[in-house]
Amino acid sequence: MDNKEALVLEAIPNPESRPYALEGRPYQRIGSTTSIMPQTTYQRLLNERAHSRIRWENQPAEGCAIADMDSEEILRTVRLGIAAGRLPESTGSAIPDIMERLRLFRDGRPNQASVVLFGSRFMPDYPQCQLRLARFRGVNKSEFLDQRQIEGNAFYLLEEAMLFLRRHLPVAGRIVPGLFEREDEPLFPLEALREALVNAFCHRGYTISGGAVSLAIYDDRLEIWSDGTLPFNLKPEDLKRDHASRPRNPIIAQVFYLRGMIERWGRGTQKIVELCVKAGHPEPEFGEQAGSVWVRFLPSGYIAPHRVAHDLTGRQRELLQILAQLGPAPLREIRKRLSAPPSDRMIQEDLTHLRRLDLVESMGRGRGAVYRLRKTNE
Repeated sequence: MDNKEALVLEAIPNPESRPYALEGRPYQRIGSTTSIMPQTTYQRLLNERAHSRIRWENQPAEGCAIADMDSEEILRTVRLGIAAGRLPESTGSAIPDIMERLRLFRDGRPNQASVVLFGSRFMPDYPQCQLRLARFRGVNKSEFLDQRQIEGNAFYLLEEAMLFLRRHLPVAGRIVPGLFEREDEPLFPLEALREALVNAFCHRGYTISGGAVSLAIYDDRLEIWSDGTLPFNLKPEDLKRDHASRPRNPIIAQVFYLRGMIERWGRGTQKIVELCVKAGHPEPEFGEQAGSVWVRFLPSGYIAPHRVAHDLTGRQRELLQILAQLGPAPLREIRKRLSAPPSDRMIQEDLTHLRRLDLVESMGRGRGAVYRLRKTNE
């Protein structure tokens, strides 16, 4: 008995690594009892871990070196930061020093935030650095007009998303008074769309290896999705009112801030709403579904905004708005709604022009004729 030794092993858990799971299920220990952890407790601990010192963005990027970073994009960040007054002019041009200043090192190596922001090599280790782009025909996903999947750092992906929007976003043309020139305006304000994309890249859940930011344009709406849930018990309806700015990825968000692309006051989503309302559109919708956060942009007025890349006059646009509100209507009812009604003959000429463009259709003849918007899926 005296010759025997006892070996005592003590495992001291790191509180920042909680919650722990076994075979995909989280458990908790209360006194001498072990039980399955309630969902609310599990979600709270996940939120705390995501914002701890050992969160994903702050961990070393295994196998990555400074040579794997896009040095031109890093230097561009410095130039933009100095121009925005958010980086000192003495920042310099030495890449290691800049990365240290931007908190992109961990234990002497680039961290995972640096890959998201400035990486130049992503597969197979970082498949989540991806952007999915689609322009659908109609109002569902049954038919593509264009689709792309792009890998790259966040700033490259943002630039590609804006190019895709300029290529596929419906354009409304108007004649500038006194200049006799046509001025094209995107259906939705590009500043609002850019703000939504920046929010998606800053706040998405990068721990989801198959995740991405997705941009989808339909005939009747535009949607931006990002994988991950809203942090700190935020709800979609909170995004339209004052709320605390607590980014899921503070290092990534800080670099976007230094480039002058976001503010620190949690007003990004409110700014999106304000820009859309100012442009005459309904407030965008925010939602959370199946582990993703989305924002949906809806056009004002007529159902077929994707067909407005024609030189329509102000009155012709007004006719489309009226038909969107009235539904099928005779000429006399349409005339009552016009702000400055001309003769019936001129209204009929405008309606005939809209029919040629497949924006309007008519039923019946003569005084009994009824006009309505042509449905986009016909």
